[in-house]
This record gives sequence, structure tokens and C-alpha cells, in this order.
Amino acid sequence: MKKLTFTISISLVLITSINAQIGWRNDRTGIFANETGLLTSWPENGPKMLWYFEELGDGHSGIAISNGKIYATGMLDGNGYLFVFDLSGNLLNRIQYGVEWTHGYNGTRATPTITGGKIYIMSGMGELICLNEQTLEVVWRRNIRTEFDGRWPNGGFSESLLVIGNKVIATPGGEKHNIIALDKNTGELIWSTPAKGDPPAHCSPLYIGHLETPLIVTLTGEHIVGIEASTGKMLWSFPNRNTHTIHGNTPIYANGMILATTSGQGSTMLRLSNGGRNAEVAWTLPELDNSISGVVKVGNYVFGAGAGGRGQRAWFSVEWETGELLFREAESGLAVGVIIYADGMLFCYSDRGDMALVPATPERFEIVSRFRIEKGTDQHLAHPTIYQGVLYVRRGNTLMAFNIR
Repeated sequence: MKKLTFTISISLVLITSINAQIGWRNDRTGIFANETGLLTSWPENGPKMLWYFEELGDGHSGIAISNGKIYATGMLDGNGYLFVFDLSGNLLNRIQYGVEWTHGYNGTRATPTITGGKIYIMSGMGELICLNEQTLEVVWRRNIRTEFDGRWPNGGFSESLLVIGNKVIATPGGEKHNIIALDKNTGELIWSTPAKGDPPAHCSPLYIGHLETPLIVTLTGEHIVGIEASTGKMLWSFPNRNTHTIHGNTPIYANGMILATTSGQGSTMLRLSNGGRNAEVAWTLPELDNSISGVVKVGNYVFGAGAGGRGQRAWFSVEWETGELLFREAESGLAVGVIIYADGMLFCYSDRGDMALVPATPERFEIVSRFRIEKGTDQHLAHPTIYQGVLYVRRGNTLMAFNIR
């Protein structure tokens, strides 16, 4: 292991006592709204690296942060491990939780979900593990593929588990048990729905709780589905297909509208009615089509990357209400990839290994700063995280922390 550490100020140490919890794309939106006072440009070689850890093993999963600790998963010798760090990058613990995915793009996939003193992990093999956050002891575990007649997704199970109330939502993808709710404390089945009978599609579902009928919205192999959260009843669905049945982006919700973005079909905006019990297509945009890189909604605009309707890959800006394409930038020299947002800026992590800083202006795509992610192994696929002015980037076996405040 190689690790660099720098002195952290007393004020930052005090801040870490805050009971903050960060999960998949922060709160599934990719928006880090609490991050302020960040750099508006970076030095030529990038922001200062605070520390790095090079023994995570294989994986593409993001990190979770809870109670001043960082949680990451990785695969070593075919087994999945949960790593626990303090905010200075010191390894506090490492435990094995089960067999992981070794059938292409090897390693861990899903970001842990931490809530209510428990850690919920989905392995690429369909094992759902609940751990005590303090002791890291197993509370319960279920295999959603074998126990609920699930089907293999193309590329392994990749769902960052959704916990709402007393329920953990998971997608076995079986014809009978397509989407299920388990008791978060015991793992017992609460409800199950056949939905459309599709196989799983890597989507980490969205919960919309303030509607008259609270909804779970997710993408299965060939559909966008709306599920009544309390009962599991499917209320509506829309066809949504692509060649490999990979739909890795959590939908985005705002003002009665839901945006689903995937490869192949592109982006579909749904407008809800009747308290969430009905939906209709408001607009579609084939150009904004990515399967795993995410999009962000900033104000009344959506930013993200796509293959341009199977044409030249580019970065896009789209008006939320209408689907109007505002910019399509393919000449910046920045390959497409993952996007997140904080403090007025887009953080664009290309699948070629460049991290770029771009103002979130809908009229143009203008790179202010960029640097290479040199450390790590394999693909640049994991979604970055920002917490207390630190940018965390995972690439394969390496987790890196950069000071961006």
C-alpha cells in the first residue's frame, strides 16, 4: 500500500462529527448541494492529492460516507470486501462479505447504502447483505436471485439498494418476484410485484415520497415502471429498450416530472398526474443517451453526456420542461463520461481518465480546468463523490482524495 497524508485542520476534524450520510451519487441525484466554497479553477496538474489507497481490488462501485467514515467495496481473489476508512484515509477495517462478480468488468458494482445504523450491500452475484454499522457483523442476508427466482442481469447485479421507511427495495427480475420489498431489520419479504417480468437492468431505483401515492420508479430490462411504495402494485409502465438491457441511471424527479435516461432509446420525460397514479410521455430526446454515466438537473436544465442518437458522442444541455437541446459539445477534446454537480460547477469524469471542471451554464460547455487520473486500474467508470471540500475518485483498485476547497 502507498498512501499520502496531509495535516487536517482542527476545524475540519470538528466538522467530521456531523452525522452526515452520503450514498449512491450522494442522494441519487448527483447534486452535492451542501458543498460550498469550492475552487473555481484548479492548478495545471490538478488539485492537491490528500491521500490514496491502492489495495481495494477490482471494482467500479462508488463510496458511501457515514458518521465520519468512508465505506468502499472491492474484490480480492474473487471475494467481495468492505473497506472502512477515516477521513484521513487510514484503513480502519476490512471484512469479507461473499463471492463477487468475475465474468467481465470484474469486481464490485453497487455503492453501499447506509441508514439507521445498518449497511446494505448488493453483490454482483445477487447477495443482499445487511451489516451492523458499528460492529460490521452480519444482521441478515438474502440471495435475491436464488430465493426469488431472479435472473442474471447482463453484467451482474449492480443495484445500490433503496431503503425507505422499514423497507429495502431490490430487483430480482423474476417473472413473479420482479421487484421486492424486504423488512430492513429482518430481511423478511413485505411485498412482491411481477411488474412487467423483465430481467434486472442495473438501475438503482428512485423514491418519490411527497406524492398523494408515494412511488418507487425504476428501469427494468425493457420498461420504465412506477410502483406504489406501500403495496408493490404497479401503477404504470412505458417501453424502454436497448440492445444489452443495461439501464444504469437512476431517474430524476422534479415538479411532477420524471426523466429516465439510457442508451439506445435516449431520454424520456414523463409527466405525472392523479397523485402519481398515472403518467404520460412529455417529451423524448434520442441524442441524450447514456446507460451508466448519469445526468444532473441544475435549475431548469439537464446536463449529461450521450452518443448523440448513435452519432458522435458529446456533452449536452437540455431544457427540463421542453426537452429543447441547448448545446451539444463534441469538440472540447473531453471524452464523455460521468457527471456530478457542486457549487455552480459540473465535474465531468471522462471514460478516458480526464477530470474536468465546467461551469453549469446551459448555453455553452467551457472547460475551466482538467487533469488526468493516473493512478488505479482498469476502466474509469465509478461515480465520484464530494464531501466537505474533498473530491473522492475511485478507479479500480485505487481510491483517491483531492482537496478542492
